[in-house]
Amino acid sequence: MLWASFGAFLARYRCPDCRGAVIRLSDPLVRRPRCRRCGQLLRPASLLPAGSAIALGVAAATLLLAAAPDLLQGVASLAVRYPLAPGLMERFDPPPDPRRRPQVLLRQGLLQQLAEGDARWTPRVEYLSGGGTRYFYHRRPGEPPLSLAQIRALIDLPPSFDKEREAVVELLRTLQDVGVQLDLTKPRKRAAAAEWDGASRTLRIDPSVVGHGTLDFARVLNHEAIHVAQSCFGGGLRASPKLLGINNQLTPELAEQLDQPTYAEATLAERALEAEAYANQNRLGLGAALVGRHCPLRS
Repeated sequence: MLWASFGAFLARYRCPDCRGAVIRLSDPLVRRPRCRRCGQLLRPASLLPAGSAIALGVAAATLLLAAAPDLLQGVASLAVRYPLAPGLMERFDPPPDPRRRPQVLLRQGLLQQLAEGDARWTPRVEYLSGGGTRYFYHRRPGEPPLSLAQIRALIDLPPSFDKEREAVVELLRTLQDVGVQLDLTKPRKRAAAAEWDGASRTLRIDPSVVGHGTLDFARVLNHEAIHVAQSCFGGGLRASPKLLGINNQLTPELAEQLDQPTYAEATLAERALEAEAYANQNRLGLGAALVGRHCPLRS
């Protein structure tokens, strides 16, 4: 009743000179009240310019919010009470930190660093003093051994990783467009190469992944982008993720990943989400497509 009466009173009188000034109640039934700030007699609201009326209306709304902090608490709880609230609340999120936008990595020389990491996968030859020859190369988990002819071919013509590099650039752009932040830093999850933290809209990738070259980085980034899409499918970047319903059949090598210490305490639901990401991480381009389909663009 008090707020209703005060609101009705403000609707009747306004200060002609001060915007948003607090009035002094001085028996409005007998004579017009005066402005507390400048002392001017208040005028009927109908005589004030529209701009002044709007400004005072904003001031009144500010007073109301200050007097009712529980209202803000109630709004914050929407994300827990209603499934659609996370996506709605993201409209009020602050813009991403410009220093942590995914495409900033490109200006910081990411592609050159990946190219340097690619060199470790190029076989090399060593000529022995006795006239013999020895070859060295790194083999990724799950890849079959190379024949001598294949090793020599890779020495003569090292892989370019052009398609993988294009996939990385496209995925960084897509993630930035939907408001994801990216940090090259140690993930908080134990022994993880990367992680998606929906609560802070932040993707973290261990810097050592960059040193493994373009293909490994592209797969890790694609894996985490699938997790981003799972969150958006659940209602928004901050929402609880949901399975996308895509292929989740793991090769034996990828299935072993779920037995690592990183997932020792994972629930069945969390392991299912990881299985979906692992099963599709090698499908470069899929992560960008899923994020573009399920995550709204951030203006």
